Amino acid sequence: MKDVPSVQSFIVREKDCGSRIDILLASLCPDMSRSYLKTLILEGHITLDGLKVRPSHRVSVGQVAQISYVQPTAISIESQDIPLDVVYEDDDFLVVNKPAGLVVHPAPGHQSGTLVNAALAHSPDIQGIGDKLRPGIVHRLDKNTSGLIVIAKNQTSHARISKQFADRLVSKHYLALVHGQIDLDEAIIDGPIGRHPRDRKKMATVLTGREASTRYRVIQRYKDYSLLEAIPTTGRTHQIRVHLASMGFPVVGDATYGRSQIDFDRHFLHAKALEFKHPSTGVAVKLEAKLSSELEDFLEMISHTKIPD
Repeated sequence: MKDVPSVQSFIVREKDCGSRIDILLASLCPDMSRSYLKTLILEGHITLDGLKVRPSHRVSVGQVAQISYVQPTAISIESQDIPLDVVYEDDDFLVVNKPAGLVVHPAPGHQSGTLVNAALAHSPDIQGIGDKLRPGIVHRLDKNTSGLIVIAKNQTSHARISKQFADRLVSKHYLALVHGQIDLDEAIIDGPIGRHPRDRKKMATVLTGREASTRYRVIQRYKDYSLLEAIPTTGRTHQIRVHLASMGFPVVGDATYGRSQIDFDRHFLHAKALEFKHPSTGVAVKLEAKLSSELEDFLEMISHTKIPD
């Protein structure tokens, strides 16, 4: 695929005054995801009146936003025969148990070998569903988080399931193994999450961040660890990992927010269960995904250190 330089300019209208630049451009550039636009802003490919800004910058009437980047001449994404663990599938959507290490969709640095590439080989009709650069995708999991992820197979399903996620009507349950002994058997962690003030590649609990809430309960205590069920009621980037690390209990294997000295090169976070309404029938869909073998093996390895209830 040949790449060509591209420059786009937008003048801020009165009705858009006060909007965040990343949100405004996402509405003006439907072929680009907001996360991709944020990357372009942080890398200086997007300017406002010729000056670099942050994604959260609020625009004013008459300012000129300019995007200078290299855009592929075609936006079709290659299908690749990558095995998928399909937990459920019908005419409207499929649900996959994503393995750790698999990126969800193509992005700078990951143009192929993603879940989307695999899903296109499995269901070619998802091409162009929703975001053209993320066909079928209605939510995401971090690269090294395993578990359930939904892929819509038509526009109606994409819109209806996406709205359930946006309206916080989807029940999401994760398993997380953390370092240390959490005092309370269950609690709610409330802390706004935003970009880390010094390391822009990380998130953190910051006063200027967006509202975020995670409920957890202890499933099993070990000598040096706690196995938790984590239920996020919001969907911020790295939310569970950031919240648990902010309490002093980082997820095992999380090199970004905790310690990386562990026997597998991933973090112990697994999206084990999802519940939402079927986009066509409205009937509740409840699905679960088993832990991967490396996580099961690690729990078995530390089983002799279990602390009795």
